Amino acid sequence: MAANTSPTRGKRMIEQTLSILADLGVPQEQQNQRSALTLLALLDMKPRMSWKEAAAPLSGITEMMDYFRAHFGVSYKPNSRETVRRFTIHQFVQIGLVIANPDDPARAVNNPDNRYQIDAAVLQLIKTFGAPDWARNLAAYLATAESIRRLHPHERPMSQLPVTLPDGSSIILTAGGQNALIKDILEQFCPRFTPGASLLYIGDAGDKFKVFERKNFKSLGITVNEHGKMPDVVIHDVRRNWLVLIEAVTSHGPVNLKRHNELKTLFKGSTAGLVFVTAFEARKAMVKYLGEIAWETEVWVAEAPTHLIHFNGERFLGPYALD
Repeated sequence: MAANTSPTRGKRMIEQTLSILADLGVPQEQQNQRSALTLLALLDMKPRMSWKEAAAPLSGITEMMDYFRAHFGVSYKPNSRETVRRFTIHQFVQIGLVIANPDDPARAVNNPDNRYQIDAAVLQLIKTFGAPDWARNLAAYLATAESIRRLHPHERPMSQLPVTLPDGSSIILTAGGQNALIKDILEQFCPRFTPGASLLYIGDAGDKFKVFERKNFKSLGITVNEHGKMPDVVIHDVRRNWLVLIEAVTSHGPVNLKRHNELKTLFKGSTAGLVFVTAFEARKAMVKYLGEIAWETEVWVAEAPTHLIHFNGERFLGPYALD
């Protein structure tokens, strides 16, 4: 434990927080130490404090993880940030315990500046934990929780982006981030350059594994590391046995040499040849990254959807032997 923490008091407070989560009816998957620490950070609770001192600071996920370490001596690896967001914060927002971005509700779901705050009614309830009126207050909150959640801005319908998939079916992506470009990839690139191919993966701006065909990956000899940085879209061209890995560039970079090597490592063992594609919305956006794009890769620009730009190599839009 860190020097400014109290191991015994910290453990006891985590146990009490788990009791609160259970009393609130939080799903079993969120009744764990990670979720308890997240709630404590959102309440600005430290081991030596009483529950009536709980507060409601605005906090980002990295700040919460720093809080875990500083006050409870629990450290998570930096790549666990997405786990906290996807498997604790997301559920807390859904069930009305936490408000996302009360300072700026228009902030995109994948914005690194996202901030979270405990719901005011939940805060007032938790302040009474351990007091004689806790059971009565809890019952009153649970009786009205549904109507409370319906009134919160964070429960507003999120902007949605309908997308037609290569097989003619459709899904809904969260509007924002790179998803408009992903829509173009699925509706314009795929029919032209990988007709009849199977969609194996989409990384939605709001859900890293929006489409994830685990069995199909396994049949190709690939074990996907879910902590690895997946490309935005993965297509299996069954006829040519190509696995087309597509990066949609709106804020992050293209398939440069480093990313090219990362993807080859991530998909090592593939019985399908790997094809690397960087997608841009416009040529103007491509110019910014032109000097970084790796050789033996392809570039597709949504504003000119019938063309591909090939960066050298032996073939046009085709796989190369892995080193």
